[in-house]
Amino acid sequence: MRAIRKFTVRTSLPERLRRLETLASNLRWSWHEPTRELFREISLDGWRETGHDPVQLLGWVGTERLAQLAADDDFVARVEALADDLDDYLSQARWYQSLEDAPESIAYFSPEFGITSALPQYSGGLGILAGDHLKAASDLGVPIVGVGLFYQAGYFKQAISREGWQEESYPVLDPDGLPLTILRRADGTHATVSLALPGGRTLHARIWQATIGRVPLLLLDTNIHENDDELRGVAARLYGGGGEHRLRQELLLGIGGVRALAVFSELTGAPAPAVFHSNEGHAGFLGIERMSQLIGRGLSFDEALQVVRAGTVFTTHTPVPAGIDRFDIELVRRHLTGELVPGVDVERVLQLGREEDPGIFNMAQLGFSIAQRANGVSKLHGAVSRSMFQSRWPGFDTVEVPITSVTNGVHAPTWTSPVLKHLAERELGTLDTTRCDWASDAVSDETIWRARTEMRAHLIEDARMRTRRKHERNEGVAPAWIDDMLDPEALTIGFARRVPTYKRLTLMLHDRDRLRAILTNAERPVQLVIAGKSHPADEAGKALIQELVRFSQEPDVRGRIVFLENYDISMAKSLYPGCDVWLNNPLRPLEACGTSGMKAALNGSLNLSILDGWWEEYFDGHNGWAIPSAHEQMDAAARDAFEANALYELIEHQVAPRFYDRDERGLPTAWIASIRHTLATLSPGLSAERMLGEYVTRLYAPAAAASAAALADDAAPARAFAAWTRRMREAFDDIEVRHVEVDGVDTPPIVGDEVRVRAFVHLGSLTPEDVTVEVIAGSITEEGDLRRTRRFALEPTEVEGGVHRFESAIPLALAGTFGYTVRVVPRHAMLASDAELGLVAYARG
Repeated sequence: MRAIRKFTVRTSLPERLRRLETLASNLRWSWHEPTRELFREISLDGWRETGHDPVQLLGWVGTERLAQLAADDDFVARVEALADDLDDYLSQARWYQSLEDAPESIAYFSPEFGITSALPQYSGGLGILAGDHLKAASDLGVPIVGVGLFYQAGYFKQAISREGWQEESYPVLDPDGLPLTILRRADGTHATVSLALPGGRTLHARIWQATIGRVPLLLLDTNIHENDDELRGVAARLYGGGGEHRLRQELLLGIGGVRALAVFSELTGAPAPAVFHSNEGHAGFLGIERMSQLIGRGLSFDEALQVVRAGTVFTTHTPVPAGIDRFDIELVRRHLTGELVPGVDVERVLQLGREEDPGIFNMAQLGFSIAQRANGVSKLHGAVSRSMFQSRWPGFDTVEVPITSVTNGVHAPTWTSPVLKHLAERELGTLDTTRCDWASDAVSDETIWRARTEMRAHLIEDARMRTRRKHERNEGVAPAWIDDMLDPEALTIGFARRVPTYKRLTLMLHDRDRLRAILTNAERPVQLVIAGKSHPADEAGKALIQELVRFSQEPDVRGRIVFLENYDISMAKSLYPGCDVWLNNPLRPLEACGTSGMKAALNGSLNLSILDGWWEEYFDGHNGWAIPSAHEQMDAAARDAFEANALYELIEHQVAPRFYDRDERGLPTAWIASIRHTLATLSPGLSAERMLGEYVTRLYAPAAAASAAALADDAAPARAFAAWTRRMREAFDDIEVRHVEVDGVDTPPIVGDEVRVRAFVHLGSLTPEDVTVEVIAGSITEEGDLRRTRRFALEPTEVEGGVHRFESAIPLALAGTFGYTVRVVPRHAMLASDAELGLVAYARG
């Protein structure tokens, strides 16, 4: 029989161990190695059985063990010291506190957060990135408040059947048994937010809080008695359901999230956020709720939109249109009622999410509409995004589209193996592996190789345990060959990620005989450890998993290629460090970033990857290998064949030979040199601290300043900017560049000369102060297109007959053949980009 409900009874700690509860409830333990070691010491078996969850661990060990620990003066002293250290960590000023005019509070919205396997509220890279974002914010002292949903069934737990098919289950989580606390009002009742739904219904959600070091994370939970059965399930599963169900989730995240922040500020005294960051488009409705609040204070729709845009940052993560959430426009129209967002013109909102198909509401387009600052998650992805969304800014070249990039980073203390941390502490005097001198003679080749061998051994032990459990579940008994599965001395290649088709899980199977030869080579054996989940609705992805699992079961390769089920944070902690090489072979340019390879690199693993995502900008020829890419227009089968053969060639002729080339001590000195180089050069750049520092200086601080400027004097600047914007849109079509003159080119000029450019421009009802008239000059292609352009502003000099003359001297700094044009763009102090309004007028040739 099945239980209809579950609840958790927490253990009662002895008085001398009371501060263990403090250590367990603050999720800094998920990356603070001394605290993790303390919990492992309580019970290593319990630590493993509870999935590295200290809250569950304290109940698992029982009162007898706790009494024993309470009588141990040394253990109690360690608890006190670590609790004191946590207090210091929470109270001391950090990097952010040294900045001037930085925003007092930043709200960070994400549909998923991957903090620890003990809080399973994530499905993949987006959530892990969000978790690392909060952890880095805590370490740097950035005053972020995270906002998400509480999924009582999480994403899903993956099991692989005897036939190799993915099977999903959804264990129900009890929030009382998780590292969460309920946000309560003064009378003790739980704090809630409410959303009006069509048909007179109301969706209620209570607010749970997780504490990520210094950072609060608010999670909205719909499984409460105030809701009927259907509405209780709105936030039951991450990415569950479709259509109306998903829309309700995103309304709750965006609108409910903004309301939850207001409740949080009211109850705790925390400052209201100055900046709102939408991590992907799922939270885009946050802008509509904020507009509704501003309209209630007397602003118009356009004025409210300008205020919201000024203080909002939008990060896009998808390189393909299919990855964007899109809803039937009538469904959105039916939900965006005056009861849900009072004062907001729904038809205007629908325009904010417009796309080419008039029947579709696009959440990415909404994200760009409500945010003045937007970014992709790697340099290449920024370029892909500018191309993908260029139609929003017609008349501007792709490079001018106002989407920048902040390359993702990963939280080094979370993802670096304790083995490497302790090596750094022992030999280099610090647990911070991102700031070590890895070229130092203080760390010998023998020491590095011993650490890498130990990390590989930990992975193999974990892989055998997981494989043994799978067989015991499926067949009742584990076969004997598992005891010898994987070789602790063999070259180990890892591959783990979600399993959409573009990530090409089975590219390695393109030539199975060749792969068999690589895996079973007597002198240079290679082994593959693979993991990944396919979305429950993705039958094609599940078929890829089955194909790979069935190949791994063939007798001649069994134990040399292993698929581990239920890929999660807990598995990743041994998988990334334990692999000598991390493999990534997506279809370029469809990998927005690909942070799994970053986590492997932090542990000294070398990357073997298509030049896509982060690898395209960080590969230097010494930190791994680049798999050559076929042309993007090539037939798919031919492209797979080309890139698979390139992968085999690299493993056979470069990767394996370098790994197995040993000196008289049995050490692969060339490989170890690559490990040192990887740790020294990649660790700082791949860190989430670097990433968050960029967000603060390039996006958050400017957004906070823009928001403050817009709201000054009872939002008078926002009102004026909205009026100016409306005037520009109405009048810009009347602008005409009627004539352009250039002096100084009658004879060929030489480098160092100047030419004088004059443009005669009819501005209609606009003034020279409203616009920038500029020369765009650069090299010219055979087709007449400008490349590598430079911009030179022209100054207004006089007006005659309604035509304004603009002119300036342009220096000629380079030799060669050049072309130019003249254009007019809007100019205003509150614009973040000349392209922001999508308005431009060019001279006619």
